[in-house]
Amino acid sequence: MDVLKVSAQSNPKSVAGALAAVLREKGSAEVQAVGAGAVNQAIKAIAISRGFVAPNGINLIAIPAFAEIIIDGEQRTAIRFIVEPR
Repeated sequence: MDVLKVSAQSNPKSVAGALAAVLREKGSAEVQAVGAGAVNQAIKAIAISRGFVAPNGINLIAIPAFAEIIIDGEQRTAIRFIVEPR
């Protein structure tokens, strides 16, 4: 499953386009965010991508989960959204 990493500076519309492309190609994707700003941008991107794939009859769901990751040698908690069609 492809993992799209989102930061607080990510453009939600650009992330939504990438997410829609991955969903059309692979059927599901993961969106990973660390920090409140990044989670905000990730949620916006998921909402926008629902609009992109809805005309194709795809209704998206997002399942949130915690993930422990290493950034610069330091362990951090990330939020992962598993995005797939309902």
